[in-house]
Amino acid sequence: MEQHKNILIINDMCGYGKVALAAMLPVLSNMGHSVYNLPTALVSNTLDYGKFTILDTTDYMVQAIGVWKELGFGFDCITTGFLASAAQVDIIREFIASQKKEGLLVMTDPIMGDDGKLYNGVSRETVDNMRRLIGVAGVIVPNLTEGEFLTGLYQGQEALSREEARRVVDGLLAYGPRSVVVTSGLERESGRHVVWGYDHQAGAYFTIPYRLIRVHFPGTGDIFSAVLAGELLAGRPFQQAVKRAMDVVEELIFLERDEIEKNKGIRIERFLDLLKE
Repeated sequence: MEQHKNILIINDMCGYGKVALAAMLPVLSNMGHSVYNLPTALVSNTLDYGKFTILDTTDYMVQAIGVWKELGFGFDCITTGFLASAAQVDIIREFIASQKKEGLLVMTDPIMGDDGKLYNGVSRETVDNMRRLIGVAGVIVPNLTEGEFLTGLYQGQEALSREEARRVVDGLLAYGPRSVVVTSGLERESGRHVVWGYDHQAGAYFTIPYRLIRVHFPGTGDIFSAVLAGELLAGRPFQQAVKRAMDVVEELIFLERDEIEKNKGIRIERFLDLLKE
């Protein structure tokens, strides 16, 4: 199937480290798409180093969108990640509305926290704003922590029963997205590490287990989102696309597991051949 689509990635740009835009651009470009990017912030380096500086680019976003509208740029897919302010939620919601057309894929990764806690600087107001954003997305990909804070259910728990996981998925669907993927879950009954979700195409809930490699790299969620978006744009069924994104991330972590400096993320350009089946 012909893949060349126009994709807009709305995320932060990191000065050093393969996360956010720096991780997603090479993946989606390699998958054959025309990739545009709209930085929500400039970040000096990945937050894993403990020291960083962030420049909010809200004013630039407004100006860039204005120029793009004048030029008649249109998109087949819009993905959103880290947002630096409440104002950016309104800007993105308005822009998505202006791009509405048959087949537009809107994917949101509501980046707010992990390991049972919100990130430093993420407030309850941020959570409320992200709820407004996921309402205009077709697909959302929160991790379990983000899913818990968005729904207000089981906050801080890192293992859920199957029934609890279903409640979280339903709680997320209630905000308006059509399909949901909750990453990095731990299924209490079996002890399996899983991804939970709801597939709008099939009208079905799903649970897909994965092998946990006990190594942490920043940016793996961004790679997951990029592969998932690329697979969906290529026409792959939803659950197959999710499994493909999981497999790619698992393989990348395995290949990089012995890299000493993990704070910079996975050196994605070295492994782009993985994207070719």
